[in-house]
Amino acid sequence: MAQSAARKQFLRSFRSKYNEESAEMSFADHLEALRWHLVRAVIAWLLATIFTFVFIDWIFDRIIYAPAHSDFITYRVLCDFSHWAGLGESLCMPPVEIKLQGNTISGPFMSAISIAMIGGLIIAFPVLFWELWKFVKPALSPKEIQYSRGSIFWVTFCFLLGGSFGYFLLAPFTFNFLANFTLGTTGAYTYIPTLDDYISTINNIILGCGLAFELPVLTFVLAKIGIVTGTFLKSTRRYSFVIILVLAAIITPSPDWTSQAIVAIPLLLLMEISILIASRIERQKIKEEKEWS
Repeated sequence: MAQSAARKQFLRSFRSKYNEESAEMSFADHLEALRWHLVRAVIAWLLATIFTFVFIDWIFDRIIYAPAHSDFITYRVLCDFSHWAGLGESLCMPPVEIKLQGNTISGPFMSAISIAMIGGLIIAFPVLFWELWKFVKPALSPKEIQYSRGSIFWVTFCFLLGGSFGYFLLAPFTFNFLANFTLGTTGAYTYIPTLDDYISTINNIILGCGLAFELPVLTFVLAKIGIVTGTFLKSTRRYSFVIILVLAAIITPSPDWTSQAIVAIPLLLLMEISILIASRIERQKIKEEKEWS
C-alpha cells in the first residue's frame, strides 16, 4: 500500500516537473515548436490534396455530383422506407437532375482545386488534430491530459458523422428543394446553377455539419476542465434552442422548413446529449469532492 502511494506520488512529481519545464520554454521555443507542427500538418494536408486531385474525375462523378442525380441512394432509401412504412409517396422526393454551367475559362480547373483541397482537409483531419493536440499537450496539467484521452478518435468520429449527415441527408433535401423551386409562372427564369455555386454549397453543408457535430466532444472537454456544468447548460436550454434554430437557418442554404428541421433536430439531440454528459461529469466531481473531504 505504501509502495503504491509512493509510486503515485513519484508520477505526480514527474508530470509536474514536465509541465513546469514546458512552461519555462521561451517564446522563440514555442514558435519553433508551432512551426514544426504546422509544417507536418501542411505536408499531410498537401499529400491528401494531391491524392484527391489524382482521382478528381471519379470523386466528382461518384461523390460530389451524386446528390444532384435522381438515383442518389438517399432518394431511393427514403422512398423505399416510405412504401415499407405504409406512408405512400410522402417521403419520395420529386425527381431531380441538376445540370451545371460554367461562365469562366478557369472554372473547371479551379473547381477541381477546391474539391481537392476540401477533400484533403477531410482525409487529413485526424493528422491535423493530432498535431494540434501535440502542440497543446505540454501546457496541460496531468489531470487535463487524462481527461482528454481518446479525444482524437471522438473528434474525428463526430466530424465524419456530421459530414456524412450533411452529405447523405441534408444535401439531397437542399438540392431537391432548390432544383424544383420556380420563380413565376411564365417560365421566364431558367434554373441552371454554376459549377462554383454547386461545389460551394455542398462544401458548406459538409463542413458546417461536421463542425456542428463536435458539440458533445467540446462539452465533455469544457465540463472536465470546469468551464461549463450541467446545471448551467440546463438553465440556458431555452436560449440554446433559439441559437440552434438560427444556426440551422445559416447552415442550410435553402429556406424551406424541411431542410432546417432536418438540421435542427439532430442539433437539439446533440445539445441534450451534451447536457447529459455535463451533468454526469458534474455529479462525478461532486462525489469525488465529498469523498476527498
